[in-house]
Amino acid sequence: MNRIFSLCIISILMMTFQACNSSSRKTAEIMESDDNSTMETVVETSYAEGFTVKNMENGVRLVSVSDPQKDEDLVPISYQFALIPKGIEYDVPDGYTPVQVPISRTIVMTMLQLSNFTALDAHEVVKGITGTRNLFDADMNQRVNDGRTVKIGMEGNFDVELILAANPDVIFISPFKRGGYDVMKDTGILLIPHLGYKELNPLGQAEWIKFVGMFIGKEREANEVFQGIESRYNEIKERATAVQTKPTVFSGEMQGGNWYAVGGKNYLAQIFRDAGAEYVIHDNNTGGVHIEFEQMYATAANADYWRILNSFTGDFSYEALKKSEPRNELFKAFKEKKVIYCNMKQTPYYELSPVNPDLLLSDFVAIFHPELMPADYQPTFYYLLK
Repeated sequence: MNRIFSLCIISILMMTFQACNSSSRKTAEIMESDDNSTMETVVETSYAEGFTVKNMENGVRLVSVSDPQKDEDLVPISYQFALIPKGIEYDVPDGYTPVQVPISRTIVMTMLQLSNFTALDAHEVVKGITGTRNLFDADMNQRVNDGRTVKIGMEGNFDVELILAANPDVIFISPFKRGGYDVMKDTGILLIPHLGYKELNPLGQAEWIKFVGMFIGKEREANEVFQGIESRYNEIKERATAVQTKPTVFSGEMQGGNWYAVGGKNYLAQIFRDAGAEYVIHDNNTGGVHIEFEQMYATAANADYWRILNSFTGDFSYEALKKSEPRNELFKAFKEKKVIYCNMKQTPYYELSPVNPDLLLSDFVAIFHPELMPADYQPTFYYLLK
């Protein structure tokens, strides 16, 4: 009897030990999994042409930046940065500029750049901006008003004292625009080119949120935000591009004696195509082109839709459009009241659209193919002018 009792006690002790050991192994596995998941977030690009990433050991990333449009008329320029987590020692390869990340202070030059920080809920990192014209974001405006973020002046006329007062770790710039960055170079502050504005694919432009995410330590958040953008955009695009009948559309308006229109390979032209429409200009221009009215009329006289983006004081109308250029009433889209309009004085277009191409696409699809969108759809940017 005693022998049986002893065996029972031993069996119970062994089962208890095995259970505890198993529990300890599972806890260790969970801790190891959590540690590995937080040690490094892989950053990869699928659409952006302007930057590439090599994910190295210890969270180090080698980032290369170049012109997404690869203009053959310009001397190729590339920039290379080694993003090194603070506290990590790393032998930087030749040609790479080391950057300790995450940065905690920066200055941005454009609303497109700011849109990345807004989408990542990272306004606290932005210590300087060029200006607040057409800035809608309440939090950013408050930061400027109370001095947490300073206005450094416009391109070509920067205030060096304010730049230095902002004490940025790096400054994000747009090197192919007007420039005036020599003053900034003299400060010794590292300049980081942000070329999202030159991407020709809407998702490529939005993917620059990953670029900013790497600098501010929000890689995982950037990946998650972009994954949502990509999923929504492609779902809408798939439905819109499957339609049989595709309306034609043209863009721009007369300014200073010439019509400014985007080229056939422009970002906007791609959105039109993704929305199930045909852009009337089929050239290989990636940017804007100046066209005389007669040439534009010959190209777009019978187009179904006319897209206009401007900053108009008050409520824009067909009367205002005709007043700006009497010949505008000759276009079919004017006669049939199919002008697609967005007023930048009333809508945070450049604050939101770079990281919300899915919303931009939805607006166009709702106009070109309303049957594909909910009956109660409310536009974010563009609507048919009344």
